[in-house]
Parts: sequence; C-alpha cells; structure tokens
Amino acid sequence: MEKILPLVHITIAVSVFFVWVFRYGNVTKEFKQFGLSDVTRNMVGASKMALSTLLMVSIWYPSLAMPSAFLMGLFMVAAQFFHFKVKNPFIKHLPSLILLLLCALIVVFTAK
Repeated sequence: MEKILPLVHITIAVSVFFVWVFRYGNVTKEFKQFGLSDVTRNMVGASKMALSTLLMVSIWYPSLAMPSAFLMGLFMVAAQFFHFKVKNPFIKHLPSLILLLLCALIVVFTAK
C-alpha cells in the first residue's frame, strides 16, 4: 500500500487541477445549476487547488496527507449532496464519488 498511496495522491491532485483549469466552463455551469454564487465557486476552486497542492506535497511530508485528504473528501461529500439536490443522473455523481473514495483511502491508511 505504501507504493500505491502516492499514486492515489497524484490521481486526486491531477484530477482536481484538470477539472478546475481545463474544464472550468463545466464547473461554472454546475455551480449555476446548484444555485451557488460565483464567490462560492471561486472559494471552492481556490480551496481545492490548495488542497491538491498539499496532497502532492504530502508525498514527501506525510503529516499533511490526512488533513488535506479529509478536507478534500468533505468537498466531495458536498459535491454528492448538490448532485442529489438537483437530481443529476448517476454518471454526474461518479467523478466526485470516486475522488471521495480515494480521499477515504488516504485517510484510512495514513491514520495508522
């Protein structure tokens, strides 16, 4: 598991960066669909980018892994909530659900 966890960190960080940089138009549409403000969207984006950076850094500084994965997981729980709230199809839930499970994996295996 020690060799797999860094790949999990990288997967989460790259996925979040990709969505918030290259798919920002989709993010904007989703936040409007959810009824959230531009300020909220920007705060969430900045927080997720910072947490992604911390997840990457936590490969070398393991004490950062649990808090950053836990907080990122909370964002994914919120994403699930909003997808349910607007009754999106399951396929729209899947990316944040997968990232939530990966965050939980980090939290569980770094809690030892």
